[in-house]
Amino acid sequence: MEIPKHDLPSEWEEKWRREKERCKKVIEDSEEGLERANQQLKWIVASNDSRTGLRSRFTQRSGVVKSSTSSGDTVEHLSEESFVNQELYCSESYSKDIFQVLNEFWKSSMLTDLTLVANNDKKFQVHSVVLAAVSTFIQDSLKKQSKQSDHSNDHIRTLSLGPEVHHIGLQAVVDFAYTGSICPLTNSSRALVKATVRALGVSRLLELCNKDEKRMGQGTPQNEENKEMKITLESIKDLWSEGVGCDVILEVDGALFHVHKVILAASSDYFRGMFTCGMRESRQTQVALHFQLASELDVLIGCSYDGMIPLSWDSVFEISCTALQLQFQQALSLCLRFMIENIEVTSCLDVASFAEAYGMFELLEETNDFILRNFLEVSETAKFQDLTAEKLLELIRHDGLCVPTELAVFRAVYSWIETDPKERLGHAGVLMTGVRFPLMTFREFREVRAINMRMECFGNDEVQVELYGSALKEFGFQDKINRVRHPKDVLAVVGGDRLSPDRGHCVASRDVWFANSLHSCTGLMKEMEWKRLGEMPDKPRFRHGVATMTGRLYVVGGCYFYTKDDIMKSAYSYDPIQNCWKRLADMLQFRSNFSVVAHEARLYAIGGDKEINTNIDSVEMYIPETDSWSYVHPLPEVLSGHGVNVTNAGIFISGGFNSKYECLPSVFLYDPNRGGTYLADMASDRALHCMEALQGRLYVAGGVCNLKKFYTDQQACEVYDPGANAWTMVASLPVPHVGAASAVLEGKIYILGGYSQDGYTETRLVHRFDPCTLRWQNMGTLPGAITDIRACLLRLPQHLRF
Repeated sequence: MEIPKHDLPSEWEEKWRREKERCKKVIEDSEEGLERANQQLKWIVASNDSRTGLRSRFTQRSGVVKSSTSSGDTVEHLSEESFVNQELYCSESYSKDIFQVLNEFWKSSMLTDLTLVANNDKKFQVHSVVLAAVSTFIQDSLKKQSKQSDHSNDHIRTLSLGPEVHHIGLQAVVDFAYTGSICPLTNSSRALVKATVRALGVSRLLELCNKDEKRMGQGTPQNEENKEMKITLESIKDLWSEGVGCDVILEVDGALFHVHKVILAASSDYFRGMFTCGMRESRQTQVALHFQLASELDVLIGCSYDGMIPLSWDSVFEISCTALQLQFQQALSLCLRFMIENIEVTSCLDVASFAEAYGMFELLEETNDFILRNFLEVSETAKFQDLTAEKLLELIRHDGLCVPTELAVFRAVYSWIETDPKERLGHAGVLMTGVRFPLMTFREFREVRAINMRMECFGNDEVQVELYGSALKEFGFQDKINRVRHPKDVLAVVGGDRLSPDRGHCVASRDVWFANSLHSCTGLMKEMEWKRLGEMPDKPRFRHGVATMTGRLYVVGGCYFYTKDDIMKSAYSYDPIQNCWKRLADMLQFRSNFSVVAHEARLYAIGGDKEINTNIDSVEMYIPETDSWSYVHPLPEVLSGHGVNVTNAGIFISGGFNSKYECLPSVFLYDPNRGGTYLADMASDRALHCMEALQGRLYVAGGVCNLKKFYTDQQACEVYDPGANAWTMVASLPVPHVGAASAVLEGKIYILGGYSQDGYTETRLVHRFDPCTLRWQNMGTLPGAITDIRACLLRLPQHLRF
């Protein structure tokens, strides 16, 4: 039984001190006393673990306590796969970006090495490798030169072209080489361009001329420009692979790299300065680079030619350092993107150290945020024990630290001290000031007392007495303390309804609320701070569809009342930057009790009810660029009240009502072009439930299930492993959540609102599932509408939050 802190007797502190002295004497007097103390500590720890869901436990080692994982092994290194398996990262805009630089070089005659002379003696200074990438004539000429050349850079080669090469045509060829486009042509200029194109062997430009003629001289669309620049860059890479036109050799650690100066200069500010600012190296055919590794430079040179780079945790830091030193900005951006997208508990501390060492403040902010929200798992890694006392104190003092209980913070600090007690015991007093003891329960603080007694037996008495006394006073006599976390993405709740025995008095909601902060209070108590963002335009709605894509909130369809004609097909988007709503094209069909998901820059409205008790199998796709809806492949069967979520594998759909309005256990992977592929059934049938993807798995929770001719609450929860194509039961929901909303925020699943089918009562509560502790936690209550609501994550500008 817990003892309220305000009811603690005045002599409590003195009584506890005497008990501590007695226990200390027993431990010091005999081995039996030490063993008894060990057993008592293990019992206290096990009791706290069972109540809090903590995965870590304490084991005895050489008379002191050690923190470890639930398997008894500390996580010390990344998995082998993370070192062996590389992931290819690429910049989609790289070809466009590098040709923008090459175009600037050309216009300023920077690093040009070839002069082309047209039939009227008009001259064009160009980069030979760029023109050779589009012209077979110039490519053949460059290949002959490469076989004869000694890589001399003292002169610019001149190539006089035949009489059929007119300067207008040659201008079009050069423009195409650097921009991937052709200017609008007249009938007379088109003939001159085609003659030049045929003479120089520029087949792709000839195709563009023919297309331009069909488009009545309107020029080249931007998507075709990008495609052509990408092909040209691929051709330049082929020339590099063959050693054609390479005009400089880089010598690194005994290895030689034949490259094109202009490509290096376009992708690296370091080499741009070397080759264009009159340095000695600009006149050399071979340049030695010191203090670099050939393996890293090889990767970066390759990235210069295609904008792609293979990365793994085994190589990313070394490549990033080299990219920084040699100023390969595109490659560095890819490395930083890899770190942010693949950050995990075993690598985050290394990323933080890297970001801090090189002053990358945005990366450091992202990484510190990851560490704060995954502190429990991070504290169990071997890297955590290498933190400095200053960095550890910075973390545990932070308001935004996410832990299931403050006891986890105390254990992390003690584990850090115990790694090297001789050196670290002196930091204990300061570090413990970061532990918010008032957030602990009486039972949790019993563990603090037991650990403190052990620390006094094996450490410096003066330090430990002061530590124990300050912890005790803070625990017993401080109030109104918590930790407040402001997630970067807010949990937004849109629309909804309220239950009423008389549906004529139901009032649907237009409100949009968001959870601005999460509060950790005493023990396992949590609270959410809700703020009202505003109202949706038009009518209120429930049983609608909600999704976010490219930073915008989309609200589609739903009902505004319960009669046949109250189902909608209207759609709106909300831009948080401009803080405004926009009316979009209507869906092709009325829908309620359906799902909307974002997948590959498209929205999909899936199934639902088109009218009361009539559900459908159709799926519509929304294209933002054209503001239009179109039908795609239908579902394998009619569905409404189903769960939908998206992973890298595609769109997964679970359960729902069939045409007879029976709850289904079925699950399938849906492809907009090919339809559905059925997977393993869930253990339980369900509809009006929630489904979320987390850590490569799918979780289903809540809803209703079949009961003879009607329904009953479904509180069982399951998790799907795609690799095994199998479902496993996890902890059931504490209360029913039918028609609830759900979202994943910072690695945890939130189930919000809904109602109980059995009692026909609202469920105002918000519950959160932690995949680490495998437990549901009460996070407080909703502020407005309760049932048939929808939720999503949204990034809001600061002025709307604070």
